[in-house]
Amino acid sequence: MKAESLQQNQAESLLSDLSTLVKARLSFLVLITTLVGFLMGVQGPIDYLLLGGTLLGTALSACGAAALNQWWERELDAKMKRTSNRPLPTGRLHAQDALYLGIFLSVAGVVLLAVITNFLTSFLAALTVGSYLFVYTPLKRLTSLNTIVGAIPGAIPPVIGWTAAGNGLTLEAWLLFAILFLWQMPHFLAIAWMYRDDYAAAGFRMLTIGDDEGISTARQAVMYSLALLATSLLPGLIRVNSPVYFFGAFILGVAFSAFAVRFSLARNRGTARLLFFASILYLPLLLGLMVLTRIW
Repeated sequence: MKAESLQQNQAESLLSDLSTLVKARLSFLVLITTLVGFLMGVQGPIDYLLLGGTLLGTALSACGAAALNQWWERELDAKMKRTSNRPLPTGRLHAQDALYLGIFLSVAGVVLLAVITNFLTSFLAALTVGSYLFVYTPLKRLTSLNTIVGAIPGAIPPVIGWTAAGNGLTLEAWLLFAILFLWQMPHFLAIAWMYRDDYAAAGFRMLTIGDDEGISTARQAVMYSLALLATSLLPGLIRVNSPVYFFGAFILGVAFSAFAVRFSLARNRGTARLLFFASILYLPLLLGLMVLTRIW
């Protein structure tokens, strides 16, 4: 019985470490945005085989990119409190295993999308992985603009869903991209402010570095939240969505912007944390409203 219990604990520990390695929660968010893009773009009855293949290919790519990112930054993660207990810095997983797993998952996802969907969708997945790893990741130690650059691969997944449904890079696709891009900025600015000491210890040049009072960080959070509010209304204005969406998006945008303004007025960890949680609540509500009020 003790041996079986030990094996079960080891299996659970390994599963937990693998979940951390592939950033399961972040990868799940990628899937949600991809699903929204697909549902917004689909014409006629849903091809569930196509949808399933799109989500699986995207999941593999996202998990592979996350694993490779942690492999790349394992020594830097060891310097930060919030990441020092990850499986690679602690040695619970071998770096070489993470490298091979990341490469396999990334390639498998891109290839699967090429086979099941189309070349454009596969290319967008490859672009997401490549820009995340080879542009955003190294830039984190070179320039504070890395957050803006990193928001680009983070905004591509809904476009992947849109093109997988059989569409090109239309205005609607760019609107989905813009909404995700703008949403990420106050979201990550809040994180960067909460963990600015950690990032500084690892040598990451975040937008909060050198902004000891948080004035610039808070100003940008407000600016991007207001830009997001305006952009989120456009699907209603161009009649992709019904008037219900327009008013719902307006209310959500105003509420989200209020948290950014509150952060700008009291620039501390508490208000940054509230902005972070507001961003987590805002996005699924907006995307859900978008799907439910789509004009068919």
